[in-house]
Amino acid sequence: MHITIVFDNYAYLEGFPTLWGFSCFIETDETTFLFDTGSNGRVLLKNMARLGVDLQKAEALVFSHPHWDHIGGVDSVLEVHPELRIFAPSSLSKHLIRDLNAQSLGVTVVGKEPREILPNVWSTGVMGEIGEQSVVIDTDKGLVVVTGCAHPGVENIAERAIEMLGKPIVLLMGGFHLMYSDASEIAAVIEKLETLGVQNVCPTHCSGDLAIAMFKEAFGDHSLQGGVGRVIEI
Repeated sequence: MHITIVFDNYAYLEGFPTLWGFSCFIETDETTFLFDTGSNGRVLLKNMARLGVDLQKAEALVFSHPHWDHIGGVDSVLEVHPELRIFAPSSLSKHLIRDLNAQSLGVTVVGKEPREILPNVWSTGVMGEIGEQSVVIDTDKGLVVVTGCAHPGVENIAERAIEMLGKPIVLLMGGFHLMYSDASEIAAVIEKLETLGVQNVCPTHCSGDLAIAMFKEAFGDHSLQGGVGRVIEI
């Protein structure tokens, strides 16, 4: 499988804009989908075109949570590719869900219970006060967990993924929402993830510079740099 970060406030490749938000394009042997849309659809589509990512190959769009920096590009996406199934958390505005239903192949609203939304792609179910879902991809090498902002706690998301499918996490990536955390708080999260047996991490977006540096120190070569243009193969 391939995961390409197509929108981020960090750049992996030079020359790409670094606007606040996150989106990645996920391709497996069984399905292809877009996870979140960043904050600006025009920039998202330009990034995808420059990276050679074909949005038309996607069969679905998955939203992590309702914040503007994760759903802001949806109008641009649906304008060029309306034949998408959308999987939205129940925290998304009912009015927006209604509108998206009219612009796409339909919206499936995900509640608190974990569920398989695409072949071997699971939602953790909506977690936390903000109402965020993460995706868990079941691969031969283990679980790949992708978070939008990890508002419910990235360690809690990882723990739920393992409980759901009973497999180790080969990769945990996305926004870890540690940008407001101090060193002791970040260290506790790292310790928990190590205890859970997480093999590789890729903290980006709202993880914060301090957390990214601390994950690199703790995980070494198993802490991958994120940012626009980063392609991760499993």
